[in-house]
Amino acid sequence: MPLSRVRIVLIATSHPGNIGAAARAMKNMCLDKLVLVRPRLFPHEGATARASGAGELLENARCVDSLEEAVTGCRLVIGASARLRTITWPQMTPRETAEKVVSHYDETDVALVFGREHSGLTNEELDLCHYLVNIPTNPDFSSLNLAMAVQLLAYEVLLASNEVGPAKQQGQLPAEVEKFEGFIQHLEQTLTDIDFSDPRKSDKLIRKLRRFFMRAAPDDEELNLLRGILSAAQGRKSMRRDETSKG
Repeated sequence: MPLSRVRIVLIATSHPGNIGAAARAMKNMCLDKLVLVRPRLFPHEGATARASGAGELLENARCVDSLEEAVTGCRLVIGASARLRTITWPQMTPRETAEKVVSHYDETDVALVFGREHSGLTNEELDLCHYLVNIPTNPDFSSLNLAMAVQLLAYEVLLASNEVGPAKQQGQLPAEVEKFEGFIQHLEQTLTDIDFSDPRKSDKLIRKLRRFFMRAAPDDEELNLLRGILSAAQGRKSMRRDETSKG
C-alpha cells in the first residue's frame, strides 16, 4: 500500500504523551511508519496510554540518533515549521503538501518531519528538507499541539490519496537524501580546496547553494556529473600547487 511509504518523523519529542497521541492520529489516517529522533522518554507508559489502541505503531516505531538516519532512502522530505527563516525555503500549504506526497509515494519513501514542541526544527534540520509546510492558524493564537499538526497533515495525505491517487512523475526522481548530502559535503570541500570560500565563514554560502541545488532536484546521474566536475576542479588546483612548488 503506497501510504506505507510515508514516514512521520518526530525530532527530540520531550513529552512521551505527544508521541502516543501522534501515533493515534497516524492510525486514524492509515499511516503506520513512525520514526523518532532522540526522544526524551521512550518507550514510556505515557506514550502507550495516549496511543489509545495504536500501540502497535509504538512497538514498531524506529528510534534513531539523527534526522539524516531517519530520512535515509527518501527522495522527498517535507519539514513542518511555523517560523520564518532568514534563508527562504520553498513553502507549501498542507493541501499542496499532500498532493506532493501522493505524487511521489508510489515510487519512493517520503518523510514528513516535525520538530521539538517548543522550538520546532533547526536550520540545520531544515537543510535536509526539500520543502517547508506551514499550517494556517489564528495569527493571535498560532500554537498547535504536536499531535494536532500530525493529524492535520496526515488527514490531508489520506484525503489526497483517496481522491486522486498517486500521479506518476515525469522523468527521474531526485536523488536520495544521503546521496545529495554527499554531494553537498563534496561541494563544500571543493570550495575550500580551490580557495573560493573560507570554511570558517562558509555556512551562509553553503546554505544558499544547498537551496539552489535542492530546487533543481538533481537525480543520481546528474549528481554524479556534478561531482565529477568538482573532482576535476580539485585535481586542477592540486596540479597548480604541485607546479608552483616545483618552480
